[in-house]
Amino acid sequence: MIKLSFRIQQYLFFCFCLLPIISYSQVSANKELPFYNLALTPPMGWNSWDCFGPTVTEQEVMANADYMAAHLKKYGWEYIVVDIRWYIENDKAHGYNEKDAVFNMDEYGRLLPAVNKFPSSAGGKGFKPLADYIHSKDLKFGIHLMRGIPKIAVERNTKILGSDATAKEIYNTERLCSWLGDMYTVDAAKKGAQEYYNSLFKLYASWGIDFIKIDDLSRPYHEKEIEMIRKAIDGCGRQIVLSTSPGETPIADVEHVQTHANMWRIIDDFWDNWAQLNEHFSLFEKWIPYMGSGHWPDGDMLPLGRIGIRAERGDNRMSLFTKDEQYTLMSLFAICRSPLMFGGNLPDNDEFTLNLITNEEVLSVLKESKNNRLLFDDGEKIAWAADDVNSSDKYVALFYTSDKKPIIEENAIWNSKLVMHKTGEQSVKVSVDISGAKKLFLAVTNGGDNNNWDHADWIEPKLTGKNGSINLTSIQWINANAGWGSVTLNKSVFGNKLIIDDKEYADGLGTHSNSVIEYDVPEGYDTFTALAGLDKECIKHTEGATVKFHVFTQYPTGAPPADSTLITLKFEQLGFKGVCQVRDLWDKKDIGEFTDQISLSVAKHGAKLLRIKNK
Repeated sequence: MIKLSFRIQQYLFFCFCLLPIISYSQVSANKELPFYNLALTPPMGWNSWDCFGPTVTEQEVMANADYMAAHLKKYGWEYIVVDIRWYIENDKAHGYNEKDAVFNMDEYGRLLPAVNKFPSSAGGKGFKPLADYIHSKDLKFGIHLMRGIPKIAVERNTKILGSDATAKEIYNTERLCSWLGDMYTVDAAKKGAQEYYNSLFKLYASWGIDFIKIDDLSRPYHEKEIEMIRKAIDGCGRQIVLSTSPGETPIADVEHVQTHANMWRIIDDFWDNWAQLNEHFSLFEKWIPYMGSGHWPDGDMLPLGRIGIRAERGDNRMSLFTKDEQYTLMSLFAICRSPLMFGGNLPDNDEFTLNLITNEEVLSVLKESKNNRLLFDDGEKIAWAADDVNSSDKYVALFYTSDKKPIIEENAIWNSKLVMHKTGEQSVKVSVDISGAKKLFLAVTNGGDNNNWDHADWIEPKLTGKNGSINLTSIQWINANAGWGSVTLNKSVFGNKLIIDDKEYADGLGTHSNSVIEYDVPEGYDTFTALAGLDKECIKHTEGATVKFHVFTQYPTGAPPADSTLITLKFEQLGFKGVCQVRDLWDKKDIGEFTDQISLSVAKHGAKLLRIKNK
């Protein structure tokens, strides 16, 4: 059955309710704001987060700038962005140092680069020398900020430049960041609050900053601080692109964010797993009506190339996306016109990755298309379309998203009770007879709510039998997937130590619902044992962290889907009749001329990106 698109459902609902409204996309199209001119097409650049977390160094930033200038600039890539905590001297890889972090800050409560990480900033120069270097490459420079004022500024009661107020007079403790405790809220109602933000952006303007990503701003949505930030940028004397994070931004606030930011996140942190990539289809469908020149819904950084070097999630690796999944990612982001911020360490790019992000015909869809829309979606065969702005040609992206069916609990040989962070007991012991089994599947489901903060661990998983015992962590899994991040050996999915019920373990598997880890069972083993539970890093949160654990000896989701499928596109769906010429943009070649329709084989999790001309 063909499902109605989100836009059609929305239209029918409003008609039924007889609400005479005008869509936000129509409103924004009639209200051009000056800062829109800074991002007439979706911004393209590199961000340090996916590869270096909060520990990137000046030399690493410069190396990525050098690579971009040499290999990517001519294709439209131009931003080099330093992500979080560039002001901390002693941060750590795979997480944050929140125990004894050493901040660098001036007398006005404004954070400064850590000199040990950014030597050119010594002597109060800030990021200007690094910005000058990047500008010399004809590139643009950006930084990350956390919303608010540093807690240490309040502790020291620093002065506010341009005001007789002090830090203690402009902060409050309402709606603080739930995942990083560096900042207090700046209270817009207090004297000196606007002046504080003004002073920040005047400093950044003096450094030559071109792009600012501000975190803990859009989920939950901080309307008053966004307005102060917009006013401060507009008055700082420099043109600066504003990106808000994290996602999903509440769609109820779309008109406000459209008129204050150049780009805003529509999803939480995006890593290299299919479940999160697949989620983008419904999110882009929801947000595409509000996309427009100068204001872009943002699907987050691209977890491509070499990531995880010192990042928050996972270890040093090339992206775990298959090549077909990478084609899907780039095709979807291009036809939905999402900003492209590459997450991998650029100098480590292989030939495939470089070709993936420098295909001029694919990037033309990102830069020069309009009327971007979902064409059809039958649950596993999806088509998006767009119009070329320079001709009557159409772009079409075909996707085959079929995946394993949901986990069937009834087929498990063992199911846990519901394990919740709200109860005192956050783990269960597992001991299961697997006599005769050739396969072992360890599964985690979300407990029936959602998968927010469902960080789950399998501790000391072991097989025993006539051949003795063997740690499952010493055996290579066949397949492993997680609903967020990626399955991690001897670490939590967050990249930290495995801790359950306040006890630390060295041996285990860190994952996140919904998750399935598949193993072949060696001969001579008939029992599986483990401790399964919620990792400590999710216990502090007030939402989610509710899971069930399962053990299977057969595929938990039934038979896997076909490796490919045939997708048929009827040209009348594009408003075309008769003969059409079809070009494959990834292969950069004409497929041929077809009458009325075309049918193409698309790989599982793969994509075709086409340009179609009516003859």
